[in-house]
Amino acid sequence: MTTEAVNLPIIDLSSSDSISSANSIRQACIECGFFYLVNHGVEEELFAEVFDQSSNFFSLPLEDKLKLDRKHHSGHSGYTPLFSENLDFASSSKGDSKESYYVGNLYDPTQSHLNKWPSEDILPSLRPTIESYYRKVLSAGKRLSSLIALALNLDEDFFDKVGALNKPRGFLRLLHYPGELGSNDEEIYGASAHSDYGMVTLLASNGVPGLQVCRDKSKQPQVWEDVLHIDGAFIVNIGDMLERWTNCLFRSTLHRVMPAGRERYSVAFFMDPNEDCVVECLESCCSEESPPRFPPVRSGDYLEERFRLTNAI
Repeated sequence: MTTEAVNLPIIDLSSSDSISSANSIRQACIECGFFYLVNHGVEEELFAEVFDQSSNFFSLPLEDKLKLDRKHHSGHSGYTPLFSENLDFASSSKGDSKESYYVGNLYDPTQSHLNKWPSEDILPSLRPTIESYYRKVLSAGKRLSSLIALALNLDEDFFDKVGALNKPRGFLRLLHYPGELGSNDEEIYGASAHSDYGMVTLLASNGVPGLQVCRDKSKQPQVWEDVLHIDGAFIVNIGDMLERWTNCLFRSTLHRVMPAGRERYSVAFFMDPNEDCVVECLESCCSEESPPRFPPVRSGDYLEERFRLTNAI
């Protein structure tokens, strides 16, 4: 079925007009939950190096990658093979046709030592490249959080004041979607339909299409729209945790990745609150007519439960 491309606003993180940017983010998050972010501070050369290193990693023999299998390590870092995750059990029993490599929090010493890296003898440049990229994307995410706060009619340092970003929980994920998967009676998804669990996701890709959004998850049949690639721009989407914070004012939108017949590489950075941060409905987002839909929850507990369900195959 042919899909149309969704029209998303482009937010300039370097703009001096923060109110205008915040208003655009507010409209985007109410209508779709997705937008583009440009002038974010990550250089084109660093993007290129990250994708080179990602390609090098996923080109390793499977036996080398499986030495870093997430199932054999504590924490959430390491490698996940093809079909080992399923984001939507209703749509596919086989699992998603992607392989991935996770890097967890680099700034929390109680977590950073849990990260599993390939041997420097094999990939000497992977770790320094990923660490440099992680720092720059986290910086962009923190600056973006100030605009999101303004978009919610809050002080721009709101997320700092509630302890969400003093030690944010950041996950970086390298993703590889193979090109050809052979014939199969069951429909194959690169990533089956899901919404992200946390606060904000910043996604970069190598330009191969496949990402789609469904703006109205209650509508049947679901209508899917392509998210086009813009060179140098992050595709940003809000997650379920921010939807909880805003009492569903901001939308955590269903999205998926469909096979495109070509290899697709992407890098997702999930910026989530400090695991001890309590996520509860913002006063500005509830009233007698619109009471809180969700009970308060500790960020770490919520994420752990969502991770557990995703990897239950």
